[in-house]
Amino acid sequence: MKPIQVGLLGIGTVGSGVFNVLQRNQEEIRRRAGRGIEIACVADLDTARARSIVGERTRVVADAREVIANPDIDVVVELIGGCGIARELVLEAIAAGKHVVTANKALLAVHGTEIFRAATERGVMVAYEAAVAGGIPIIKALREGLTANRIQWVAGIINGTTNFILSEMRDKGLDFDVVLKEAQALGYAEADPTFDIEGVDAAHKATIISAIAFGIPVQFDKAYVEGITRLAAADIRYAEQLGYRIKLLGITRRTPRGVELRVHPSLVPARRLIANVEGAMNAVLVQGDAVGATLYYGKGAGAEPTASAVIADLVDLTRLHGADAAHRVPPLGFQCASLSEAGGELPVLPMSEVVTSYYLRIRVADEAGVLARITGILAEAGISIDAVLQREAEEVGGEGSTQTDLIILTHQTREGDMDAALAQIQGLPTVLAPITRIRKEELS
Repeated sequence: MKPIQVGLLGIGTVGSGVFNVLQRNQEEIRRRAGRGIEIACVADLDTARARSIVGERTRVVADAREVIANPDIDVVVELIGGCGIARELVLEAIAAGKHVVTANKALLAVHGTEIFRAATERGVMVAYEAAVAGGIPIIKALREGLTANRIQWVAGIINGTTNFILSEMRDKGLDFDVVLKEAQALGYAEADPTFDIEGVDAAHKATIISAIAFGIPVQFDKAYVEGITRLAAADIRYAEQLGYRIKLLGITRRTPRGVELRVHPSLVPARRLIANVEGAMNAVLVQGDAVGATLYYGKGAGAEPTASAVIADLVDLTRLHGADAAHRVPPLGFQCASLSEAGGELPVLPMSEVVTSYYLRIRVADEAGVLARITGILAEAGISIDAVLQREAEEVGGEGSTQTDLIILTHQTREGDMDAALAQIQGLPTVLAPITRIRKEELS
């Protein structure tokens, strides 16, 4: 049988990984897919570089639309990135009757509903395993492996750059700015690391996970996004002393009132497996009603880990190439008609309605009555305290210091109530610096 013909749009780090892994493992892949998979054409603006990667046997063009217009191409793999030209090309490929594989999480988080609807109407498939957590097959697990379950929540370390930074801050006791420069020097962080350190990259991925877990449309604009730039070495040290580690988590949770969709630093008990995921690794924890907790761990980025996911999608498309559209796995794992229904029944909650617990660090004047005033405000707001620690003044400001840190752990409370209480506490004359508030997730 003739090999499936693939057109590759973009042959940067991931694209070259896809080409190399396909070449190296072509016989194994053919045995799994039932027929060969062949990259017949590559589009890249740097045609000389592309040619140096793929050699003379594969056609190289500068215009991606040449690939889409080629009647011999069965599948278009989009590895350009971004939401501009990539969106246009993906929609044009779908309109031309091509199946699409993409690793573009930003594109799907923002325009996924439009893209999946177009693919369904045209009867083609859009596969995107590589868009979330690199080589970890979390999309397949949620769409297929866990379909018997009512998913209750998902929490993931889904950005390797921030996890590397937090691991280094904990291990070396350094502040964020110092470790960021180290991460950039080592190649773990981009020259402009904003998307990573501000949590945007993780929020794109969490948005996709949420849609698959709960059968709702992708709604990136409703995600709460907070990065790691304001974390201090002191908070990581205090968390460790309390038996916690700080991780940037993407969290989505089903509640009776709607779906939580949020990315922010979180204290996680050190005894949890996910708390011990270090360096640039990723991990996703899924809680289902039937299976309980399942953990998926591995490399979340890199040429070959991401290529592994892209090629897995190509194998799936090859197996299903001739199948009736009604018998394929829907893009988000739920039948398309049910997505709009669920979108109304399960709205994404504003952050003020989220219920969780908190770590508070409050720099105060070291004098009598301060703690009583603060705990009194929390009590009036209905916020229950789990633990209170007061650091020695000498530990905070050196010998003779008149300042101290109060560390307060709370039980679960509504975020809006916590916001109001913190505004009151911040206004006290004995509170000497902006209050640090980090959410605490037990993940049990």
